[in-house]
Amino acid sequence: MEAPGFSTAARPQEVSAAEGAGLPSSGPSAHQALTQAAGIKLDGTGQLKNILITGASGGVGHYVVQLAKLGNTHVTATCGACNIDIVRSLGADEVLDYKTPDGTALKSSSDWKYDFVIHCASAGIPWSTFEQNLSANGKVIDLTCALQRPTFSKKQLVPMIINLKRENLEYLVELMKEGKLKTVIDSKHHLSKAEYAWARRTDGYANGKIIVEI
Repeated sequence: MEAPGFSTAARPQEVSAAEGAGLPSSGPSAHQALTQAAGIKLDGTGQLKNILITGASGGVGHYVVQLAKLGNTHVTATCGACNIDIVRSLGADEVLDYKTPDGTALKSSSDWKYDFVIHCASAGIPWSTFEQNLSANGKVIDLTCALQRPTFSKKQLVPMIINLKRENLEYLVELMKEGKLKTVIDSKHHLSKAEYAWARRTDGYANGKIIVEI
């Protein structure tokens, strides 16, 4: 398996080719957002953190949910109504339909403030919506590169620049081998039908990864 930047890791027999193909482009982003930007320890140690993950059923978001639950976290996730069961099965403690009033407002039923928001959703969300839900030292970690740093805010916006490392990819592969991480596969398409894969990618309803096979 090869990630952008030519980081590679061997694929064990326990991991299918399709599962492995989905990992390098998104898994390291999820891993670094949690461990580097948010400081979450994936061995379950550390203080309990309340985390919001937007776009939790997407290509990056579904990895973020699974990895976050390896740490000491309470995870609230947003996604479309049709993907709620999938996101819940990945370990999310609370799942919000982003089209409902609570989902639009990013309000968890626990009414906790978020220590970290891992923003994976492509849909625009006003900074004011994030701000009112953050704890005193809360941060928004932006994996979309779409948010602008609000200079008027006391809160911190963290745009992520992914630094791909082989050891990170190897760690994720080992988690997959152990059954602690999986690639949710939305659909598979032969290379000759790549246009169908792209159409599925852009229709806004895909969950997990779209795989093109040769």
